Amino acid sequence: MTGHHQPDGASNAIRFVLDGQVVNVTQLPPTTTVLEYLRDTAHRTGTKEGCAEGDCGACTVVLGELAADGAGVGYRAVNSCIRFLPTIDGRELVTVESLQSPGGDLHPVQQAMVDQHASQCGFCTPGFVMSLFALYLQVAAPDREQVLDALSGNLCRCTGYRPIIEAGCRMGSYPPPAHFSRDAANSSAHRDALLAIRRGDSLRLPGFRAPRTLDDLAAALESEPGALVLAGGTDVGLWVTKQLRELPAIVYIGEVAQLKHVRRDAAGIVVGAAVPLTDAWAAMLADFPELAEQSQRFGSPPVRNSGTLCGNLANGSPIGDSLPILMALGAELELRRGTRTRRVPLERFYLGYQKKDLAPGEFIVSVRVPARGPRQWVASYKLSKRVDQDISAISAAFVVRVENGKVAQARIAYGGMAAVAGRASATESALIGAAWNRSSIDAAAARLADDFQPLTDLRASGAYRLQAAGNLLRRFYLEHGRGATQPTRTAHAAAASALE
Repeated sequence: MTGHHQPDGASNAIRFVLDGQVVNVTQLPPTTTVLEYLRDTAHRTGTKEGCAEGDCGACTVVLGELAADGAGVGYRAVNSCIRFLPTIDGRELVTVESLQSPGGDLHPVQQAMVDQHASQCGFCTPGFVMSLFALYLQVAAPDREQVLDALSGNLCRCTGYRPIIEAGCRMGSYPPPAHFSRDAANSSAHRDALLAIRRGDSLRLPGFRAPRTLDDLAAALESEPGALVLAGGTDVGLWVTKQLRELPAIVYIGEVAQLKHVRRDAAGIVVGAAVPLTDAWAAMLADFPELAEQSQRFGSPPVRNSGTLCGNLANGSPIGDSLPILMALGAELELRRGTRTRRVPLERFYLGYQKKDLAPGEFIVSVRVPARGPRQWVASYKLSKRVDQDISAISAAFVVRVENGKVAQARIAYGGMAAVAGRASATESALIGAAWNRSSIDAAAARLADDFQPLTDLRASGAYRLQAAGNLLRRFYLEHGRGATQPTRTAHAAAASALE
C-alpha cells in the first residue's frame, strides 16, 4: 500500500491533520484501517495491533473533530484497528508519538505513567496512554471511577492495572504542558488547521463515497442499492480484519450533517443515524437515568465514540443491547428510499435472523424514542460473564406503570433469547390488569416459555436463558415492589439473593 500528497482541494484525497501538518493520502484501498496506515505507510509504530477487533485497546488513538459551528475542537478516543482511513477525512489524528513536546518533554499523561511505574512489557502502554489522554482533555481532575470507565476498553496482559489507574488519577496534578494542554488542544491553531481542510465537496474514492447532504445520500443509495451503508464501522470493520471479506461499494453517512444531531421535542428524542453512541446515550440518560449502567456497559468508550445507535439497530443482532430497551420504550425508526420516507416500530423491523424490513437502497434516517410517560418504571439489565467488554448471554428491558396496586402498562423485551430480539407479549398480557405482587410476577414469568424457545450456544444454554429471563423479571419487581422509583441498596441485595 502506498500513499502520496496531492493538492488540498482534491476530492479524491483523504485529508487529515497529523502533528499540525495536513496529510493527503491517495491510492490506498478504502478499507485500509487507520492502524494499517499508521504502521505500514506512516511508519508510526507506537500504535499497536493486539486483537484487530476493537476489544483490547492497544490500537487506541484520539480523533479531533471540528464542532458544527467551527468554534472548537472535540477530542475522543477511538480504536484505530477497525476504523477505516477515509472516515477520518477532515479530522485531526493524534497518536502516542504526538504527545511529546517538540522540545522532548513528556506529556503529563506520559510522565504520570513513568512516575507510577505503570508500564510492564510495554505493548499495551501506548493504548492506555491515549485513553488517559482523551480523559485528560475532558476532565481536569478525574476520580477513580472516571479513570476506570475511560480504561474499560484497554487490556493489560501483564495484569498491571493498579499503577496505570494511579497514573490516571494523578495526571491532572502535573503542570499544564504547552503542547496539548486542555486549552492548547482547543487553540486557534488546531481549529484553524481543521477549518483549512473543511470540505465543500464530497470525498469520493474508488469504492467509497461520503455524501454531505441527506438528499445526496438518498440519491447515492437509490442509484447503487447494493452499496454498503457505513456508520461507525465497529461491526463492519471486523468483516475486513477478522473475516477478510471483500466489501461492496461503501456509502459513508458520517459526513451528512442532518444525521449527526439529536433533536428533542414534546414527543420524545430523535437520534440521527450518524450520532455516536456516546451522544445518543447521554441524550437518553437525561430522560431515563436508570439506563446509566447499561450505557457504561455498552462497549468501551472508544467503541461508543465510533459506533452509532442506529448502526446497532441496523445491524439487528439478537444480542444487540440497545434493541430490548428501545423496543420496551416504543421506539420507532424513520426510513428513507429516494424521496420517500416511512416509519416502522422497532419491534416490527426485524423479520428473522439478519432479516429486516428494509428495501434495497433504503436506509435508517433516525430513531425516535418516545417521551417518558407518567409514573413509568424503567429498567434494563444485562447478563454476561464479564462486566465490561462482553457480549450478553441475555438482556432484558422493562417499562411498567402501576396504578392503584394493579399493572396498567407493561412493555417487556428480551435479547439473546431467540434469532431476533423481541417483545414478550404473553408475559405482558399476564401482567396487565394483575395485582403488583410476587404471585402475579411468578405467573407472568411462567409465560416466558410461550414467548420464547431460547437457543443454546457457547454463552448459555436454553434452560439457563429461560430461568434467567424469569429471574430478571423478579429482580425488576423486587427493585420496584414498594413503589420505589429508583433501585435501593436493599432491593439490589434482595434481587441478588433471588438470583442465586
